[in-house]
Amino acid sequence: MNAFDAWMDAAALVLILIGALLCLTAAIGLLRFRDVPTRLHAATKPQVLGLILICLAVALSLRSWPVVAFLVPIVLIQLATAPLSAHMVGRQAYRNGTIDESELFVDELAESQRTPPAAGG
Repeated sequence: MNAFDAWMDAAALVLILIGALLCLTAAIGLLRFRDVPTRLHAATKPQVLGLILICLAVALSLRSWPVVAFLVPIVLIQLATAPLSAHMVGRQAYRNGTIDESELFVDELAESQRTPPAAGG
């Protein structure tokens, strides 16, 4: 084992530890935060970054192009689906009334939630 391999393995170890800590903080945030917007923030931001760091660590550790080709779609799908699912959960929580509207600084959904006047009436 040469010095380059040792440095790459050490970097992979550090990235896995940081990624695991980020995923752990996301899980703790889901349990401890009190309202939907902060829980959604905890479910998306640190969890996605933690997964990216873990995938990067796996790629550095295995040093194989087929592994990188396998990990890239995983990261891209995660980047595409996590914000979309959080957006849909947030909109549904708004519609259900589980979001405290007094704590919202800007309520962009208020216009779209109003019922339009009846046509021809």
